Amino acid sequence: MRLPDMNLLPALDALLREGSVTGAAARMNVSASAMSRTLGRLRRVLDDPLLVPAGRGLALTPRALELRPRVEAALAGALAALQPVQPVDIAAVRRRFTLRSNDGLAVVLGPALTERIAREAPGIQLRILPEGDEDPADLRDRVDLDLGNLPELPHDVRSRALAPDRYVAVCRTGAPHAADPLTAGRFAALPHITVSRRGRFHSVVDEHLDRLGLERRVLATVPTHVTACFLALRSDALALVSAAVAARVAEAVPLTVRDIPLELPAVSTGMAWHVRLDTDPAHRWLRDAVARIAGDPQEDAGAA
Repeated sequence: MRLPDMNLLPALDALLREGSVTGAAARMNVSASAMSRTLGRLRRVLDDPLLVPAGRGLALTPRALELRPRVEAALAGALAALQPVQPVDIAAVRRRFTLRSNDGLAVVLGPALTERIAREAPGIQLRILPEGDEDPADLRDRVDLDLGNLPELPHDVRSRALAPDRYVAVCRTGAPHAADPLTAGRFAALPHITVSRRGRFHSVVDEHLDRLGLERRVLATVPTHVTACFLALRSDALALVSAAVAARVAEAVPLTVRDIPLELPAVSTGMAWHVRLDTDPAHRWLRDAVARIAGDPQEDAGAA
């Protein structure tokens, strides 16, 4: 479709508002002769005289009267579309955001995030999906924000690091070994409950134990951190879970949190979103809320 000259739209608006060539010229800050030529072009484009002689002045034709509110709305819409993003009144936003997260981050971030939304942005709804066989392409149309240990991301996906986490061991508070020093040997001798979405029994823990000539027995592997914590409540096993999750669950149930006596690597976490949402004010508010709740290493670095 061949588009008309959109520069004619402001001139048409001025002519219809003022009802005269002179008034429209002053409004547009151009000469009367230039506005008269523009009126001629508009008459040819619209196939209507628009302004016709009426006594000593001009009158709008029926077609011009019909066009006036439509032209005003079209110009206002065009101007709004070409303005920079304006600050958002988050309390007035009505949106639904789909987040994808493992259970650990949902437990750690979810309560504070929903509390803040209820207080500051009651028109926002969260749909939290469990992680599975993640495809970053889902961020293009199905998922608004991915949270967790991020895979390699395509070029059209943005990301932001969150504070790293670490693994700890939890056991029921009344377990016989709960108050004993947890050496590497004692750690390996106790049965373990591990977290793996794919049911894997071997992890980086086994590699570190192997270097020390030690071997452990995995009693069970479960798909979520919270499940591992609750299994530990009914056995003398150690559940190896995220430190942030362990702290939250230990507030509600009798679990003792123990440091793992191995030099395990930190667990990196972050959030990812599609570039289409990068400058969206409401989505930016959501990202900033998540970052502040989780602890944002970028902000920490800036403060230092």
